[in-house]
Amino acid sequence: MSTIPALMQAPPTPTTLQDAFAGCRASGRRAVLPFVTAGYPSLDSTRRLLPALGAACRSVIEVGIPFSDPIADGPVIAESMHEALVAGCTPEAVFGAVRDVRGQVDAALVAMVSHSIVNRMGMERFAAAAAAAGFSGLIVPDIDLEEAPALRTACDAAGIGCTLLVSPTSGDARIAQIVEHCSGFVYALARLGITGERAEAPEVKPIVDRIRRHTSLPIAAGFGISTPVHVTAVLEHADGAIVGSAIVRRMREAIVNGRNPEDAAVALVAELVRG
Repeated sequence: MSTIPALMQAPPTPTTLQDAFAGCRASGRRAVLPFVTAGYPSLDSTRRLLPALGAACRSVIEVGIPFSDPIADGPVIAESMHEALVAGCTPEAVFGAVRDVRGQVDAALVAMVSHSIVNRMGMERFAAAAAAAGFSGLIVPDIDLEEAPALRTACDAAGIGCTLLVSPTSGDARIAQIVEHCSGFVYALARLGITGERAEAPEVKPIVDRIRRHTSLPIAAGFGISTPVHVTAVLEHADGAIVGSAIVRRMREAIVNGRNPEDAAVALVAELVRG
């Protein structure tokens, strides 16, 4: 039986995405946006991890809702999603876990979710359930541009942000269309290809400059950002640096070596924030 009806009671007021970026600017903090896979290695781990990550980053945490065919995710994140699904992690279970700890998390939470999952539940129902659980926004990386207006309408109705991805290969006309349907922030792909760690820092200035011509929303860049040097290079131009594969890999290494995966993730994020 779905647990969503029980989730529709009002949670603690979540931090908005706008407030999260504004807070980083006002205090001079580096806006590092950690990504974690919900349910990896367990939902109990996710419940412990989110408050600790919030204390470390005090910006925005991306919570990946596991999907059987993750779009553009490299092997590290794809494997974590597979393991979470095998363990029985569902969108409803993720909403419940977030709701359990939302009041303890000093950061905005945004759900990274496949369009197929949103459509399965219905855009309005999914956005409302996400908001009720305590999410401040949705990132839907694989949505068709033709369906983006309906997603934005659903997010607006639920009072949460709607974030879409802009690729370095997008033309100016397409960028203008994409950002028209964004609120909260815009996700700039720092590189082409799939997620994963790289040795060299990405060059994000061209794509960030092109996006800024069309919107005043904060811009966060992701894909292949994993070190303090990378974060520094990205934040010279973007408002936020998104780190995912490096965090999930640190968690996996900790598990293999009999250490605490949440501690490993928080240590890396703290290092990236300090720079």
